[in-house]
Amino acid sequence: MPDAVKVGFVPFSSALRGILVVFCDDTLNFGPATSKALGPAAGTIKRAAAAEQFKAKSASTLDFLAPEGVKASRLIVVGTGKQPELKNNDFLKLGGAVAGKLRPGNEAVTIIAELPAGPMTPEQVAAVAAGVRLRAYKFDRYKTKKKDGEEPPLSAEISLAVGDVSAAKKAFASDDHIVDGVILARDLVNEPPNVLFPVEFARRASQLRKLGVGIDVLDVKAMTKLGMGALLGVGQGSTRPSRTVIMRWDGGRKGDQPVAFVGKGVCFDTGGISIKPSGSMEDMKGDMGGAACVVGLMHALAGRKARINAVGAIGLVENMPDGNAQRPGDIVTSMSGQTIEIINTDAEGRLVLADVLWYVKEKFKPKFMIDLATLTGAILVALGTEHAGLFSNDDELSERLYAAGQATGEKVWRLPMGPEYDKLMDSQFADMKNAGARNGGSITAAQFLQRFVGDTPWAHLDIAGTAMGVPKTEINQSWGSGYGVRLLERLVAEHYEGKR
Repeated sequence: MPDAVKVGFVPFSSALRGILVVFCDDTLNFGPATSKALGPAAGTIKRAAAAEQFKAKSASTLDFLAPEGVKASRLIVVGTGKQPELKNNDFLKLGGAVAGKLRPGNEAVTIIAELPAGPMTPEQVAAVAAGVRLRAYKFDRYKTKKKDGEEPPLSAEISLAVGDVSAAKKAFASDDHIVDGVILARDLVNEPPNVLFPVEFARRASQLRKLGVGIDVLDVKAMTKLGMGALLGVGQGSTRPSRTVIMRWDGGRKGDQPVAFVGKGVCFDTGGISIKPSGSMEDMKGDMGGAACVVGLMHALAGRKARINAVGAIGLVENMPDGNAQRPGDIVTSMSGQTIEIINTDAEGRLVLADVLWYVKEKFKPKFMIDLATLTGAILVALGTEHAGLFSNDDELSERLYAAGQATGEKVWRLPMGPEYDKLMDSQFADMKNAGARNGGSITAAQFLQRFVGDTPWAHLDIAGTAMGVPKTEINQSWGSGYGVRLLERLVAEHYEGKR
């Protein structure tokens, strides 16, 4: 989907154009460049803010016609709250707050990227610009008519006035690619399932070749030869054939172990023979949110030329209930050779991941593996929509994921694992079963996956509560959130990326 928001950078001395956006702290103070641009009107603005009882809390806004003497048609004042408390993620939200006040058809917009203490750092400027783009995203490509009062996507030319144009451009170059990855993930989750089925999903993932990503697509014949009976069993009831896509970005040193990311890509999940209730089944087009994140992440890493070797792997299936669909009671053989009794055909995502995790572990011997999956409704009961569930066999990896979640706002919360839970997945007829009892459903699902990772450091992120249908935020107004791209990019950048 084309991005109609154009973001650029100009020096503080540039002439102001169109709508002017300025920042103030909780004491209604402006920075020196802002005060110069506002001139004598600064006092008028402060009085107007006081009259409106504007407290300038972080990401709050005040919007009015520009006072006389200000060379702009309209003025938007954005509060930053207490300046010493600002974190990088807060600047992302500030950018989102700005975009939230703009309307289609707006004239040019100038944002003075300055705090009362002085110019924003290049990294802070980049975060504001990224927040603008993330908030401006809208998915409406299938609407032929707009309802009364419904606005088209934002289209605007936005200039950030900064202290150092060159440094701001350099800082935003990476963030811009990360935003592209988030938007790609959102697009994939938002697409209808009759458009985005496994073969089409694989085609779109293959477009990463343009960024230098190596792509291998495994069809049914190839997966059958590999023995991926768990994954293939899920898709055998659909007329649309399954696929596995392997994406490789070799930006690190030759021979270095890659890091690996694995995504569940159930393009539509009816539940199979264990069919779901009809209420809200349409949301199951988003059951490929993990795969969408992995594709978006690989786009971000390749786009910014990350200094790392990375593997992204996604298993793509449809779970449909036709006469060839697998049944409760069937036993399938996974690529690992382990056998699985099918208890519930709606516990299908773990079957897909089982084979892809094993494939990645055996073929690439990665430094670690992280899988993402809209895996269980139980995680929503436990954590709601504020955190993804984190399960892991490695404390260091878990701690780094938690820290990255706090920094980006894509938060995770670690839940327990252990032999007491693992034995609940034992089967009397096979090596294991694909579903346990209702209690602890997210944990037993993770225990199932752990049987396919061996000694490889591994983390499982259950993103059923964070990938789709989440409450709107300052930086996301979309049904598909793109959750995980910024989280995992931060993890890579801070802990695993090499030097040059």
